[in-house]
Parts: sequence; structure tokens; C-alpha cells
Amino acid sequence: MKMKIIHRKNRRPQPPHQSGESLMRGNPRQLATTILDRVDKEQSFAEPLLDSLLSQNILSSIQDRRLLTEIVYGTLRVRNRIDWFIESIYTGDSKKMETGIKNILRVGLYQIMFTDRIPAYAAVDEAVKLARKAYPGRDGLVNAILRNAIRKMDTVKYPDFEEDPAAHISAFHSHPGWLVDKWIEQLGIEETVEFCKSNNERPPLTLRINRLKTERAGAIKALHEEGFTARPTEYSPDGIIISNPEIPVREMPLYKKGYLLIQDEASQLISFVLDPRPEDTILDVCSGAGIKTTHMAGLMKNSGKIVALDINRRKIEGLKELSRRFGATIIEPKTGDATKDMGPSYREQFDRILVDVPCSALGTLRRNPEIKWNKTAGDMEKFPRLQKKILNRCADYLKRGGIMLYSTCTIKEDENEEVVKDFLRANPDFTCIHPSVSKAWKMTDGEGFFRTFPHRHGTDGFFGALLLKKKEGEQ
Repeated sequence: MKMKIIHRKNRRPQPPHQSGESLMRGNPRQLATTILDRVDKEQSFAEPLLDSLLSQNILSSIQDRRLLTEIVYGTLRVRNRIDWFIESIYTGDSKKMETGIKNILRVGLYQIMFTDRIPAYAAVDEAVKLARKAYPGRDGLVNAILRNAIRKMDTVKYPDFEEDPAAHISAFHSHPGWLVDKWIEQLGIEETVEFCKSNNERPPLTLRINRLKTERAGAIKALHEEGFTARPTEYSPDGIIISNPEIPVREMPLYKKGYLLIQDEASQLISFVLDPRPEDTILDVCSGAGIKTTHMAGLMKNSGKIVALDINRRKIEGLKELSRRFGATIIEPKTGDATKDMGPSYREQFDRILVDVPCSALGTLRRNPEIKWNKTAGDMEKFPRLQKKILNRCADYLKRGGIMLYSTCTIKEDENEEVVKDFLRANPDFTCIHPSVSKAWKMTDGEGFFRTFPHRHGTDGFFGALLLKKKEGEQ
């Protein structure tokens, strides 16, 4: 039996809209099912929904807050395995089951199958109460399925790895079959297993210092003094990993003062690969809310100029706020479409350009597991076309002898090296060069392509290619 996964078209996530009064009557499991319902029905991302609920202090205890976070992300990470289990023991057609009922079952089964602290009977009892409240008359079905699951926990068979490795990886390691097929072709069977396993692990909580206000050793010392367990990252000179903070990072004094920011280590390395220098004139296209932009400002010691461009006005407002909090005064935010010609004032004006393009984000599945279920193979087809258009447009803005960094947070070859190779064929005055920063050498191959993987480096999956624009007359 091979499970068919139903995909829905991805849409931009919307903020939570439930009233505080209705949520006050909830508990971690109820809130988890509410979030999972919205992820399925509205194609929302889990992180903003969780952040909104946690910021309202609906759950006062740190234990309940952690339980909510674990259930939401844990259920999303292993959803295919749970769904395989449901389909194996349910005598009806599980595909016709209401989304809300299925998510109540997923939450109950996640606790039964993957947590040690929660007794099975307690998980069943809570699930039945939720079903009785939200779906009167269906609580008996939930009770029967979960109790049957407990009895058959050790008897359910997954696809045989030797006979059909792709089906086994998809079901047991919980990834859509079309993605597993693509990764087996790219990475091979054994490494695909390791990659999928890493995607299902909890990622470290990684911070980046603001060089304009502090340095790493001092920030780690201050964190220790405030009672946090903190250590330096292995690859990024600006990264700090903290463990089990008792309060959300955004409530930490050092965060509020603009000393720290949440940013994965691989994402931090992108700025180091570009290696911006003081007095440089930088263009950051698709800048978003400015996480990498402010990092570059710190590396430049607030000297020079960064033009930060993004099509989303809301993100540009976020960039302005972050720049103020970080004290990054060299950033000039602009709203604009990176696929359009920015005019003659941009022609060959920039020493370095960061082209951090929109992508499938498949390198961030540890942090955004819902992407596995909210995207289809068809959704992926638009990215290479958009990426090529942006990269070719930016080539006109780079000075002769300047450097442009093309980067993504995905591991898909058609969004990474294939885009770059297509660009180089069309632009013979560009060449791919190796990063000068030694920290990136371990992740750079013979062609000069920078790559990180969760199972190899313990970071998100990123790609980068440094492109040098030759001076006049250079071959």
C-alpha cells in the first residue's frame, strides 16, 4: 500500500485571526490542532501563527508553551508517517476524513508515537475531549482509532526499504514521494535517507550578533550572566547557539537592545561569502526584512552604502525597523521589483550585489516542515524562471571588476547551479570564483559553488555562487 499525498496550492501565510477570548478556553493540544488546521486549509506558515499565540500569553507556563511548539512542529515533521499509520489501521477512507478530525488524530498519535513524557491514555483522553467539543458525535471515532493504534503500534508495516526505497523513505521518514524521487536522483539513496532524517530533527536555536553593538565573546558572556546556556557556532564567526531558553528570544534583553537576532548559521555565512568591505556600495535585491542586509552593514562597520530593494512594502517597513534597532545607518530601503529595469542610475553603480532570490526554501524544512505539504512539483516550476530573470537583470547594475553573489535556501539543482550555468553561458563577461573567506571553503566544491546541508553541516541547506564581472578587455 502506497499512500497518496494530496497537495494544495501554496499561498502567502496570513496572521492568526481567532479572538483571544476563544483561544483562552484552549490548551496546548487544542491550540496545536487550530494551528495545524490553518496550515492545511489556508496554507499558512506555522511560525507566525505560533509567534502570535505565544506573544498573547495565552499559555502562561513555559512547559505548556514548549509542548505547543513541540506538538505543532513535531506533527508537521512526521506527518506522512502518522498518516501512513492512520491509513493502515482505519477501515474507512481516511482521505475523506475532515481536516480537523485528522489533525486531532495526528496530534494524539504524535504524542503516543514520539514523546516519552506523555502517557498514551492521557493523549487519547485529550484527543477525545477535543473531538467531542469541536465535532460532536465523532469523538467515538477518534477514541476507537487511537486505542486501536496503541494496540497495533508494533504491527503496522511500512514499505520495504529493499523492495521500494523511495516509498519507504517517503512513508517512514515523512517526505512527499515526488521530493524523495528527486533527491534520490540528486544525492543517492543512502544520503537521501540521512537528509530526510535531518529534516525531521529539531534545529538548533541560532542567533547572530550585531557587530555594530557587540562582539561574540561579550554577547556569550552576557547571555551566561543572564542564565542562558550559550556556545559559539562552528562555521559562522558571528553565530551563537542557545539551549532551552526559559523565555522567548524576542523577550530577551539583548534581543530587545539590538544586540542579537535569530538567524541560521548557513544564512549568516552568505554575508561572509559576499565579503562586503567598508566604503563599498552594495545592492541587496530581494532584501526582505533585512536580516542579511543588517549583517552586511555590520561587516562594513557602517561605512559605505547598501541599497536594499524588495517588492513587498511590509517587508521594507520591517527592514526599516530592524535597521533602527541595530543602528545600521548606511541602509537605504527601497520598494521595487527586482525583475524590472531600475533605470540608468543603477547601471554599473555597485561594487557588490547580493541576489538572494525567492526559492522553494527546501533547505529549511527543519524549521518550516509545512513546506513539504504545501508545495507540489508544479509549484517549483516557477522559481528557475523568476531566478534567471532577476539574476540577468542585476548583471547590468554591477561595476566592472565587481562581485555578485547568487544565493538560495534550497538544495534543488535547477534553482541553483543550473541557474548559474545558464547565466554564465549568456554572460561571458562573468566568471564563477571561489569565496575568499576560509570558513566557507569546507562547503565549496571544485566549481566554486557554496553548499550547506543539515545532515552534513548541522545547518539549513543553502547555495551560493560568487560571480565576478570581468574588467574591460579581460578574457
